[in-house]
Amino acid sequence: MSKYFPPSLLTDFYKISHIAQYPDATSTVYSTWIARESLIGAVDHVVAFGVQSVIQRYFIDYFEEHFFNRPLDDVVGEYARIIRNTLGIERPATAHLEALWALGYLPLEVRALPEGTLAPLRVPTVTVVNTMPEFYWLTNFVETLFSAESWILATSATLAYEYRKLFHRYALETGGDLAAVPFQGHDFSFRGMSSVDAAAGSGAAHLLSFCGTDTIPGILFHEYYYGADTDTEVVGVSIPATEHSVMCAYGNEGPDDEYNSFSHIVTELYPSGFISVVSDTWDLWRVLGEYLPLLKDEIMARDGRVVIRPDSGDPVDIVTGNGLGKGDLADLGVVESLWNVFHGTINERGFKVLDPHIGVIYGDAISLSSATRILARLKDKGFASTNIVFGIGSFSYQHTNRDTFGHAFKSTAVTVRGVEKAIFKDPVTDLHHMKRSLRGRVAVVRNGTDLEVIDGLTSGDVVEGDLLQVVFRDGEVSNVQTLAEIRARLLANLA
Repeated sequence: MSKYFPPSLLTDFYKISHIAQYPDATSTVYSTWIARESLIGAVDHVVAFGVQSVIQRYFIDYFEEHFFNRPLDDVVGEYARIIRNTLGIERPATAHLEALWALGYLPLEVRALPEGTLAPLRVPTVTVVNTMPEFYWLTNFVETLFSAESWILATSATLAYEYRKLFHRYALETGGDLAAVPFQGHDFSFRGMSSVDAAAGSGAAHLLSFCGTDTIPGILFHEYYYGADTDTEVVGVSIPATEHSVMCAYGNEGPDDEYNSFSHIVTELYPSGFISVVSDTWDLWRVLGEYLPLLKDEIMARDGRVVIRPDSGDPVDIVTGNGLGKGDLADLGVVESLWNVFHGTINERGFKVLDPHIGVIYGDAISLSSATRILARLKDKGFASTNIVFGIGSFSYQHTNRDTFGHAFKSTAVTVRGVEKAIFKDPVTDLHHMKRSLRGRVAVVRNGTDLEVIDGLTSGDVVEGDLLQVVFRDGEVSNVQTLAEIRARLLANLA
């Protein structure tokens, strides 16, 4: 039998005992998924993304394969064994699991904002409630699984969108080609993520705002869960590229070794098309000052672009120059050094645009802060922002956690003995009230150009214009969305 984690155990230990702790005759538990705060500068909206994938992958596929479609004795036995051996309960209660298995689906209703929606902080993007009274315990039982799978999707989607906004703004200010902006952020994060699954989900989130990626599973994620099809649409693309092992393999013992490797790669291996060449294996400034001038005619004669990739040092200084006034290539930086060799054009706003046969990508330790400083310096030096492509890696997408935007799954209403009541938390020790929860059931409506939450509702209240739509109910999905629809919804905010 293949190894897997039983769905009945995909939770925190403390959740196991909650079924007995709720008041007698509890029949519904209603919870919200919400981003409560931001630890990143001026970011005050998050991108709603990921619930459709979590529902399909876990609430349907995973539970069907590893719970509903397996023998009851096995399902109960694997749960009871772990609980007995860890919590010391000689005869763990399993009647609730037996009832769920007999039902054959998760009796939950999940409502969500359309994916790609920009939600203000403290406006919920998802609500979950049980649909049958005996399964009141299930709503918050799935919290752990839902949270673990969801926060990174929304967080990476939000960070990617912040990059997209940044690149869009500077392209407008410097006359850069807006058609190049979707390819200006390239996902380099795969190897630095915490797992393949994390890379796939985060990589998919990146692709809401960009088309450039080296994280192949992110493309497949969209094909699996968001109706994407690489046969008919641009989901994610990349180009051939070298790495240090390739450059080292050619050697650097003789005076012409590195030059010959560059020449071989850009004129013989890739006589046309795009090719990215890592250029600082030994001496970046020699590449810029000696090898590329010697190869200028061959590069300019190619049908395609040679992309120079520095990979170490301070990214701002490497790309735009250290400004020490020495007049050397380090003082000028990569973009200006390439301009001095290959030249280019002056756009309508008066900014320099490198000849299309040559380009730059930088992807080592890029952050929103360093990218902003690079674009600001390029602008000050008279270069269009689209002269540089950024490799956005795990330095951005892995240096986050659930608290980056304060994502939390919190109950706001229960029904006990037939009476529905609002519940909330508001710790007196939480001086900034960031953990204060909403009260009762909620609706999300448009207020001018933004969204707002209406709380204090009950199950009988209907709010006109509520944007929370049913995406899952009793084992069935609805309002399925595609990558193309989500991209269009999100990027419309740039207009």
